Amino acid sequence: MKILLTGANGYIGMRLLPQLLKQGHEVVCAVRDAERLSVDAETRGQIEIVEIDFLKEVQPRLLPTDLDAAYFLIHSMSTSTTDFDEMEAKTAENFNTYVRETSIKQVIYLSGIVNDANLSKHLRSRKNVEEILYQGNFSLTVLRAGIIVGSGSSSFEIIRDLCEKLPFMITPKWVLTKTQPIAIRDVISFLTGVLGNTETYNDSFDIAGPDILTYKEMLHQYANARGFKNWIYTVPVMTPKLSSYWLYFVTSTSYTLALNLVDSMKIEVVAKDNRLANLLGITPHTYREAIDMAFVKIEQNLVVSSWKDSLISGRFNKNLEKYIQVPKFGVLKDVQTVKINNPKQVLKNIWKIGGTNGWYYGNWLWKIRGFLDKLIGGVGLRRGRTHPDKIFAGDALDFWRVLLADKKGKRLLLFAEMKLPGEAWLEFKIDENNVLHQTATFRPRGLRGRLYWYSIVPLHYFIFGGMIRNLAKTKKGEN
Repeated sequence: MKILLTGANGYIGMRLLPQLLKQGHEVVCAVRDAERLSVDAETRGQIEIVEIDFLKEVQPRLLPTDLDAAYFLIHSMSTSTTDFDEMEAKTAENFNTYVRETSIKQVIYLSGIVNDANLSKHLRSRKNVEEILYQGNFSLTVLRAGIIVGSGSSSFEIIRDLCEKLPFMITPKWVLTKTQPIAIRDVISFLTGVLGNTETYNDSFDIAGPDILTYKEMLHQYANARGFKNWIYTVPVMTPKLSSYWLYFVTSTSYTLALNLVDSMKIEVVAKDNRLANLLGITPHTYREAIDMAFVKIEQNLVVSSWKDSLISGRFNKNLEKYIQVPKFGVLKDVQTVKINNPKQVLKNIWKIGGTNGWYYGNWLWKIRGFLDKLIGGVGLRRGRTHPDKIFAGDALDFWRVLLADKKGKRLLLFAEMKLPGEAWLEFKIDENNVLHQTATFRPRGLRGRLYWYSIVPLHYFIFGGMIRNLAKTKKGEN
């Protein structure tokens, strides 16, 4: 089958894509920026890529007309706390318009469980998108899931942050809300299982694991799986805003996502039936099994995708591509160069920068900067990186965003997503003479921006000088 995959660069899309290719399907990936599709060259050679922003005015003839099915995996919850529902409605309406020109017979939409009488704004938006998609000229299959547990999922990473960092927790009463988590592996099985299955056309199905748990029980089970204890005490006085700040400061989530999550966590998310599991012969994994499977991937460095690599985890949700041209005028720079003997190994060092490997010099200073950034509403350092030695354009790298990762051209370009009185770039490049160039570029915003830069120039001398020296180091005998 020829399949349109929207949201191809998202957490679910990145997991679904290899499975569709493995099953022999032709896949057309719809993304806003083709350069940001974080797949290797081999995968790019197997797919077709179209650039579409479903929030913008519909442009004719962007999609192939001979499509058989489509996955609608577009969500906007993390982009706004006020109008994300309007954005999601608009993307669904534009999607219907786009596919009207094609021969698509089935659209599969991953929604949320909407069985509670009092839905959160997030879940009301998901239900509204379902209703819009049902108006399209295709058969719709809706899969409704609650919390998705897997390596790199936002829910799993939040639980992981809370449990690993806080053995004692004073929590809001929403931790007593019941939910029914599902393993990411099962979500992918359901998504592929309904493809082309006429028995699932024009119907909606709840999908969930076998365990109905409170958030408190989920936190306890995580700790138990990791071999330690945690103590959780609930209080009735923590407001939604205070709860959101609590999640924001302790975990790697953005404040916008935290606020929307807290709004949804007050709502019970429990499946009503398992019709689809019986129809497809799928036995969902338990929550504990989902945790164990996630850590197998983490420990083997096989995390396929992470929600933190999505642009919604940072400050710049749109038009990031306009920053790829580093400005030459009206900027302040710190330029470091060093002659290297082993460019191959130095390039490996550059490609391992950030995350648990750190920044090669003054890591404690980087951590302080990340903490200060978090205090003023920035992303901080907690996002880390998805892969220990692989980098793709668009990836999050602590409080940087990867703009360009050209290993053949021996160049890595990062753009700062920390809160700054200006804009900042950090570039690493090895030239044909085996000279490593490290350039920090800052475009200040007014007098405040210039004062900021000059106030930290002394730190630049130590941090950037030490960083390039350590990047250039290679162990004896390394090739």
